[in-house]
This record gives sequence, C-alpha cells and structure tokens, in this order.
Amino acid sequence: QVQLVESGGGLVQPGGSLRLSCVASGNIFSMYAMGWSRQAPGKEREAVARITNRGLTNYADSVKGRFTISRDNAKNMVYLQMNSLKPDDTAVYYCRVETSARNYWGQGTQVTVSS
Repeated sequence: QVQLVESGGGLVQPGGSLRLSCVASGNIFSMYAMGWSRQAPGKEREAVARITNRGLTNYADSVKGRFTISRDNAKNMVYLQMNSLKPDDTAVYYCRVETSARNYWGQGTQVTVSS
C-alpha cells in the first residue's frame, strides 16, 4: 500500500516562489509516473504537472514556464518548483502516484498567494 506525504506549502506574495515536496512509501517508486494536482475552493481538481518514470514531463497551460516538476527515485521523492506565483495559484496541492492497481493521493498542502 502506497502512502504519500506532501510538504512545503505556505503563504507567499505574488511573484514569489515555493518548492513543494512529496515522499512516497515503498521501494517501487521508480516504476510509476508521478504528478501534482491542485484544487481551489469552488473549482474542480486540476492536474498541473506530471513526470513519468523515465523523467518525461508535461504541464498544464496555466503553469507552463513557471512550474517545474522533478523526481529523485533513490529518495522516493517528487518535487514541484513554483516560480512567479500568482493569486490564482492559491489552492491545496496534492501529490499523486499512478500504480498499476490504482492511483494514490497525499493529504495535500496549502499554497496561498496573497499581497
């Protein structure tokens, strides 16, 4: 059973940066694609970034050029570097792992962008 724990969220001013981290349990982290999604109040959950087991990445248009997803398979970790943050980026951010059986989600970490 896979467990994910996100960290790194907080309050930041517009134009600032944050780095989110996610650590996964188990020793098979490197087999699966990982991703980050976010959900703001009153909105559906939006996938913002994804990285395959080989390191191929893709991003939502809303974050392209500002966010960077990366992973460290040896440490069972995935990261989301967020630059040039905007108030519209305010949301709870969730880490996801795509296993062969099912998708697993973390508890989420709050990111608030406000002046």
